[in-house]
Amino acid sequence: MSGAPFLATEHWWDLRDLSNISREILEFLDRVGPDWLAYVVSPLIGFVAAFLLFVLPSQLFVGVYGERRLIGRMQSRLGPNRVGKFGLLQPIADAIKLIQKEAITPRGADKWVMWTAPVVFVAPAVLVWAVIPFGPNMVIADIPVGLVYFLAITALPVLAAFMAGWSGNNKYSLFGAMRVVAMAISYEVALVLGLLGVVLFTSTMSLQAIVEWQREHDIWLVFLQPLAFVIYFISASAELNRTPTDIAEAESEIVAGYLTEYSGMKWGLFYGMDIGYALAAAAFGSTVFLGGWSLFGLEEWVPPWLILVAKTHLFYFVFIWTRGTLPRLRIDQLMALAWKYMLPLAAINLLVVAAERLWWHEAGLGDGIVYLFAAANIALALLLVVGWARVLGYRPERVPTRPRLVKHVGGYVAPGAETGGGR
Repeated sequence: MSGAPFLATEHWWDLRDLSNISREILEFLDRVGPDWLAYVVSPLIGFVAAFLLFVLPSQLFVGVYGERRLIGRMQSRLGPNRVGKFGLLQPIADAIKLIQKEAITPRGADKWVMWTAPVVFVAPAVLVWAVIPFGPNMVIADIPVGLVYFLAITALPVLAAFMAGWSGNNKYSLFGAMRVVAMAISYEVALVLGLLGVVLFTSTMSLQAIVEWQREHDIWLVFLQPLAFVIYFISASAELNRTPTDIAEAESEIVAGYLTEYSGMKWGLFYGMDIGYALAAAAFGSTVFLGGWSLFGLEEWVPPWLILVAKTHLFYFVFIWTRGTLPRLRIDQLMALAWKYMLPLAAINLLVVAAERLWWHEAGLGDGIVYLFAAANIALALLLVVGWARVLGYRPERVPTRPRLVKHVGGYVAPGAETGGGR
């Protein structure tokens, strides 16, 4: 049963739980060093392990090479295939090229703000992994408000983007920064309301506890909260500035948006961290909606962290798929999508979840009721999405009227109108 206790051993060689290695190192440091040394090294081990095992290979081979290769196939071309076998060394070649390029600061730009913006953009991309659970014991900071922490940290790149756009002394950069802020404000509201439904169902904001709830009830929240999942995916795509919602960097409209005046490795930091944030959004979505490191009991045999990595890359593949197939939306269409469609649907979903949770608690129903809730919520989500689209999509002023033959214009009568002859 997937809700059974996790049976990994405490041996350092048991790869199902990599925290065993960390514990052995910390116990050794506690024996040979001062008391404070273990507390300092502990978070460093977690960050280094997460970076080496997940972030670095994902960014190099999935985020850069894999994405470009997949989009090339979707668009009937090859993608990178020159540097190394099958083009596998293309990310390394790109990094070397960016390091060698000159970083130019325009005349009239605010130099210190412009140079600080990439650093501010990079820092949250590292801190956000602190609350992502890779296993039962593999989480750097299992805080009770992990969901709020994630939302707060991922809001900081908006500040960095505005710093980059404002400091460049370029109107296109400023337009791009203003679009980033507008998108963040618009989609963050619907995103928070959608995730509140998850909090109501699980009665917790700890990401580890949310995974355990899905494991104990043998159901993923994507089935219980399909509307919240769709809202999360669209909002995450919009805040990540990925096609079809990349209006902040629309080349055909505002050159490169807030990155117009950046070059060299400063531009490379923004580009690399964009992929890092997309991977973090995929990991968060996999944790909250797809069961995280659990997989209906398979985590007893397969390392849980490997399950989360697989789910994250599957989620990220959907990001790539939408980028390679859908056209960019206009800014007015994106604003209408946020305020007219997603916000009302998120509010309705929250009310439905609150009613279901209250009924479940007050009536003393068993855990099996979640499957009934899942079926009802999936049907309701389809009904709401289609119905709301029809309601807001109807424009009577755009319906062409059938032309009529006019027989009387003022006092003039068309020939044959009185006799019924006329065409």
